[in-house]
Amino acid sequence: MKKETTAKTNSSFSLIDLEKKLEEVFTGEKIPSLPENIKEIIVKYGPWLSLIAMVFSIPALLAILGFGAFLTPFAFLGGVTYGFKTIITFAVSLLIIVLEIVALPGLFKRQMKAWKLMFYVSLISIISNLISFNILSLIVGAIISWYFLFQIKSYYKN
Repeated sequence: MKKETTAKTNSSFSLIDLEKKLEEVFTGEKIPSLPENIKEIIVKYGPWLSLIAMVFSIPALLAILGFGAFLTPFAFLGGVTYGFKTIITFAVSLLIIVLEIVALPGLFKRQMKAWKLMFYVSLISIISNLISFNILSLIVGAIISWYFLFQIKSYYKN
């Protein structure tokens, strides 16, 4: 019985393991670290910039969701694949926005749970790019978001 448990643990995928691996990569000696004052600026003003961006994006978001709800049935005229891709894109975008809104108060308080939510947002964004076959966006977006996320991780506490 013990061998089964060990085998299951070794073969299962864990977000914690992924997070640790990425932290090693993006905070290791091979990648230059951001200066402490830049990290502090990002942690201090990043939530405010996110809030401002969210406020300014509300009208655009409502327009996109309104047009999206109206035009989604017509997306299937382009083929079933295009229609499903459109629906998935809208759903994933909405999920990302909701997670960012939920994370915002914790980002102001520098809570680790908010940092983790932003990490999950980056993972969901990567999956979205993978589904949409936006490989360049996937690679560039992942590298940039993970670099900054893991550079400032030490500023967030439980």
